[in-house]
Parts: sequence; structure tokens; C-alpha cells
Amino acid sequence: MILNNKKIVLGVTGGIAAYKALELARLFIKNEAEVWPIMTKASANFITPLSMQTIARNPVSQDMFDLTLEAKISHIELAEKADLIVIAPATANIIGKISSGIADDLLTTVIMATKSPVLFAPAMNSNMYENKIVQQNIERLKKIGYCFIGPDEGELACGYEGRGRLASLEDIIDAAEECLAPKDLKGQKVLVTAGPTREAIDPVRFISNPSSGKMGYAIAKAAKRRGAEVVLVSGPSYLSPPRGITFVKTITAEEMAEATMRHYPQSTIVIMAAAVSDYRPKISHRRKVKKEETRLNIELERTQDILKELGNRKRGQFLVGFALETEDMLTNARKKLKEKKLDLIVANDPSSFDGETTRVTVVEKDDMVEELPPLSKNEVAERILDKVVRTISA
Repeated sequence: MILNNKKIVLGVTGGIAAYKALELARLFIKNEAEVWPIMTKASANFITPLSMQTIARNPVSQDMFDLTLEAKISHIELAEKADLIVIAPATANIIGKISSGIADDLLTTVIMATKSPVLFAPAMNSNMYENKIVQQNIERLKKIGYCFIGPDEGELACGYEGRGRLASLEDIIDAAEECLAPKDLKGQKVLVTAGPTREAIDPVRFISNPSSGKMGYAIAKAAKRRGAEVVLVSGPSYLSPPRGITFVKTITAEEMAEATMRHYPQSTIVIMAAAVSDYRPKISHRRKVKKEETRLNIELERTQDILKELGNRKRGQFLVGFALETEDMLTNARKKLKEKKLDLIVANDPSSFDGETTRVTVVEKDDMVEELPPLSKNEVAERILDKVVRTISA
């Protein structure tokens, strides 16, 4: 949604990670953005302009004094048309040039001429990255307002181990979206829960549900993009903890309750997207239960109703709940909204547990109801936050 129809000027500089810029261009296009590549002379030693042009579906700009290109696209036109400039990979050289105000080629000139946000994705040898001059240049650019993502740690092409790898392409896409997203949640402290909980029967068996955590993670990432300070309390999930977010890992409903209550008082917006177990075994065996009996009877007891407790403790927080229903969805969602003192509730069914898309119905405190069409969970996250922002800003 955020990158849709946005014009991305993709600057590629001369580093071994330049080959990843081809896949990055493809991902931008997959997210329905336009890509206008600029390649430095050094970058053409690593990938060909023809490859980049084929994937980007737009001409590759290289020479500031190319008269055949200048008649159609000047460096000023590129600077003005860009909604965002992304430099990936960004070498120590390009970072140093921009920090010093040097504009001696097409890419540096476009960056100097633009008023759009600029995102650097550094990639270089770890010793070079840790060099005090490079670090000073990066800090100087950050203070001015330039954005940075990465680098990551790991094995480098030069054989070193350390920090210097280009950030993952998914993280670069997220960072690009953050650069472009409205900052309408700036100053807000958002608490999100996500994923399932597990209640142990014995050391190797547990009661749980198929929740993947995708919805909660999408909400947490969207809130951060929009400027919020975010805490994500997550049950077991295969998803990676999002960058720049305080991440709290939990397993049981009791652990999730404790972590949520701990962060609740300082939060302004709370979105409870986790699928918390309603019941747990009354007895959790310390050793594995052997298959000696034909039947195993397990007595269950209720877990703490975290959402209800949050409603009772409300001190100005905007509280959002989720209602997973298999029947009478709207009736049950309205009942839960009232009983648990929520400001908004999102109703869905189990079919969307592990999928990439979901279909939800949003019920607000004033009984306004909106049934959303099938959307990606990222899009649903944005729609939910739109409603939250609209309500708290009214």
C-alpha cells in the first residue's frame, strides 16, 4: 500500500553487494512502485546496466553529461520526480561524499538536488564500516535527517566475519516504507500482542492453536513505520523479531499476561492480536507421560482473561481486541467489545490463522461496523491503525 505508485530512484554503487540491487528492484516493482535506477561507473563492474534496466523496466541513468538522456531526464528531473531515493549498496565512498557535500557524478548530484527522503543501505568490509571517519559521516547524515538501514552481521565476501553485510532486502523494503509512511503515531507508545500460547501437558506435549503471529507482527511493524514506540509481546512464532521494536518472547498465557501487564501502564495504545489459550492443564507433568493407558484424561482450568483485566485497568489507553468466532461473529464481537471495555474490536474466523490474507469485520465503540474485503495482513494492519488514529485524533 505505502509503495504503491511511488517513484523510487534506486542508486547502485560499486560494492560486491550490487548484485542484490537487481532483486531489490524486483521487490519494489512487486510492491507496485516505479523504479528509476542510477548506476555509478564502479557499479557497472559488478552488474550490467542492461540487467538492471530489464528488471527495473525503466532506463538506467549513468552519466550526468549523456546528451541523449539529458534531453529526456536531467538530474534535476530525477531529483524532483523521486518520492524516495534508496542507495543500495551504499559504499563508504558515497556516504563520505554526501556527508562532505560533494556532487561529482549523477548519483551524488541527484541526492544533493532532491527534497525527498534518502535511505542508505551500507555494505562494506567490517573494518571499513567501523572506521571512525565512516562512523562520523553516518552520524552526521543521520542528524541531518538521512535514513539508514543496516548493515547486518555475518560472513562477508572478503572472508571477514563482522558487521558489514547489506541488510536483508525485506528489511530495506520495510525501511523504505517507513521513510514514506505518515508519522501520525509519533509520540504514541503502542503495545501489541501476537501469536499463540502453549500450555504444557508434560515436557514434550502442549495445548495450543495454529496462530502464526503474522497479524500481530504486521500491526507492530506498521505502528513503528508510523512513528510509534512499539513493544511486541509474542508467543511462540517462526517469525523474526522486527527491527527497532522492543520484543518480549513468551510461551504460556501466564507469561504473556505478566509481560503485558508490565508494559500496559506506560502504553497509550494497546492492540491484543494474540490467540491466547483459554484453558490449560490443571496438572502439568514433570516427566513425559508414557503410552501405558488406552486413555489419558486431562483436567483443564481457565487461564487469566488478559483482555478483560486490561479493560478493568484502563487509565486512558485505547484498547483494541480481536474476536475469533466460528458463528454469530458480529453478535459475539459486540458482546466482547462491551464486556471487556474495548474501544475497538476486530472480528475474524479461524480460516485466516496462518494465511497471508484475511477478511475481518471492525466494530467500533459507537457501533460503527465495517466489513473489510479480503486483504493482506499488512493492509489490514494499516486499516486498523487508520481507525485508531482517526478516533484518538477526533
